[in-house]
Amino acid sequence: MKYFRSQMKQLVQENAELQKRLKEIMKEHELEQSFALKALYHSEVASGGKYQSAYQALDLPGRG
Repeated sequence: MKYFRSQMKQLVQENAELQKRLKEIMKEHELEQSFALKALYHSEVASGGKYQSAYQALDLPGRG
């Protein structure tokens, strides 16, 4: 599975829990949003993470 910033941003926009987690990562690690998004991807999406199926669903034909 490959990281796409646009898909990750969309996933976060659609999920309040991920929005909160993104803000926590940005504050805790003093990261800009683009880096925090990638960190969030690796912790919550990639390799069987809690939001992997939701992220993959964003890539399905006919969505959006």
